[in-house]
Amino acid sequence: MTGAPFDCLVVGGGPAGLMAAIYLARFRRSVCVVDAGASRAALIPRSHNVPGFVHGLSGADLIARMSAQLDELAVARVEAEVTALRRHDAGFEASWNGEAHAAATVILASGIVDTHPPFREWRAAVADGLLRYCPVCDAFEARGQRIGVVGPLPRAAPKALFLRGYSRDVTLLATGRDDERCAASELSEAGVEIVFAPDLHLRRRGGGIEAVFADGRTLPFDTIYPAMGAEVRSQLAVSLGAEHVGEGYLKVDAHQRTSVRGLYGIGDVVTDLHQISVAFGHAAIAACNIHHSLPRHLA
Repeated sequence: MTGAPFDCLVVGGGPAGLMAAIYLARFRRSVCVVDAGASRAALIPRSHNVPGFVHGLSGADLIARMSAQLDELAVARVEAEVTALRRHDAGFEASWNGEAHAAATVILASGIVDTHPPFREWRAAVADGLLRYCPVCDAFEARGQRIGVVGPLPRAAPKALFLRGYSRDVTLLATGRDDERCAASELSEAGVEIVFAPDLHLRRRGGGIEAVFADGRTLPFDTIYPAMGAEVRSQLAVSLGAEHVGEGYLKVDAHQRTSVRGLYGIGDVVTDLHQISVAFGHAAIAACNIHHSLPRHLA
């Protein structure tokens, strides 16, 4: 095992993980952030929900600003993937780059990976604000537009109903094989059009996105919101026996503690309310609890 044990290992370098590391470093705790470089937040073209930024800021800019804070605090950061996490003595042993490292506590801030619709140019469409994943974040910017919601009807319906509060033109593109058997009266009453299209794919057309159906028909949209689920990156915690719900979100208490002593979960890995402000709150709570749980640090 290499080096002295860290007070805390933070797995994930998105807003949640970086905020936790900032708090812990200011508590004068030894902390290391290990990040595989796949933060979902880095894809955000412009967020308007971060207080103090009147005209918004990109996810990449936010991460760069927070990373600069960590540099000022001399926090160790490693670009790597944690491949294994085990209990070790009074803490944990984590493996990355073929080496084992010890930490008294671990914060899992590894987030989620969205399931993307059949769309070759999805990444560029996200960057241009045409493909959006979070109506809570940015439905305000899509108000009055022609909005499409893509996904199995039971999963996509709540998102479509939410978006109906921002536009009169909302269409649910139902991709589930059995969607035609699902009840859809609430959608109809709200004025949401339903198109059953299990074999559709998306492509860019002009300044928007076009849904292309199996029979060659097309529908144009200004904005598309996928609702196809996500992979919760909670495997490291689950491998230790941490309690979780069916979709993989970790169960945590009011202090962000999982059922495994010394292991914390914050941000998207514990909630489907994928908000930067929520991630910040989780990070502060977890960091404060970790600081008070460790032996007192004397100057």
